[in-house]
Amino acid sequence: MANTADNSPKLPWADRDSPLRCALMSPSHPLLSEELVDPIRKTIGEHGELVFEDLTGDQTDQLIAANPDVVMVLGGDGSILRSARCMGADQIPVVGINLGSLGFLADIAVAKFPIAMQALVAGDCRLISHLMFDCQIYRDNKLVSNTLGLNETAILGGAPFSILDIDLFIDGDLATSYSCDGLIVSTPVGSTAHSLSAGGPIVRKNVQCFVVSAVSPHTLTVRPVVDTADRVFEIAVHKPHDSTSVVVDGQVVHQISEQDRIRVVKAQPQFTMIEVPGHSYYQTLREKLGWGGRIATKKSKR
Repeated sequence: MANTADNSPKLPWADRDSPLRCALMSPSHPLLSEELVDPIRKTIGEHGELVFEDLTGDQTDQLIAANPDVVMVLGGDGSILRSARCMGADQIPVVGINLGSLGFLADIAVAKFPIAMQALVAGDCRLISHLMFDCQIYRDNKLVSNTLGLNETAILGGAPFSILDIDLFIDGDLATSYSCDGLIVSTPVGSTAHSLSAGGPIVRKNVQCFVVSAVSPHTLTVRPVVDTADRVFEIAVHKPHDSTSVVVDGQVVHQISEQDRIRVVKAQPQFTMIEVPGHSYYQTLREKLGWGGRIATKKSKR
C-alpha cells in the first residue's frame, strides 16, 4: 500500500533517519494487563521508540509535549474517541489496537500488531483524514460552549421522555421541524455509531459530509439527510425538558433551555487514522456488522 498512490497526507517520518516516535495510550480498559501490554511495548522498542505511555487516562495532558509521530490506542472505538478529545486541536495520527469485538476504528488485532508496526516503519501505510466538528451552543446570541467532536452531536430528551419539537436550520434556512425523541448530527465516522441505530446510512469514513437522523420520529415520512460538510447546522428545541441535553461523542456537554441554539460546523482539526495493509473498508463492515451475504436455503429431500 504505497502512500503516494493517492492524495493521502505524506508520512511525517518517511524521510527521517531517527526512529519512529510512538505513544501508547488506553483509558484504563478492563481487558488491559501487563501480559497483554508487554509484547506491544517490546514490538515498539524493536522497530521504534516509545516516548510516552498512559494506560490509566490520568496523564493525557502530557501527550502533546512528548511529541510522538503516532499514537497507539489500546481498546475500542470509545478509547479512540477519548484520545481524539484529549489531543484537541493538535491531532496526531492514530493506530487503533482492538481489545474488544466491535470497533470500526480500532481494527488491528493484538496478534497482528507486529506486522502493522513493520508496515508503519517501512512506510507501507496511509494516513486517512476524518472530519471533526465543533458543537457550538449560543444563548442570547452569545457563545457559551464549544466542544470538539468526532462522532456526533445528539439532542436527547431525557425524563419525562415525551416527544420533543425540534427545528433544524441549514445555512440559516429552516430545513424542517421534527416531533421526535431526539436528533443526531453525525460525521461519517459516527455513521456506524448512534446514527446507525437510529436508521441512518453507513457513510465511508473519509467523506466530507454530515448525516442528520431523527430518533424515533413521529412522522413516518421523516428520513435521514446527508449534506456537505461546509454547511452550518443549527438546532432549536421548543420547550425542552429539564434534562434535555446536548451530548457530544457520548459525553453530556450542556443542558438545553428554549433560548439555546446548537450549531454543528466543520472543525479546523482533522482526526487522522493510519491504515495498514490487510484492512479494507468493506471487510471491516462485513466482519463487524455480521453481514451474512446470501440467504441459506435447505435442499428439499426426494
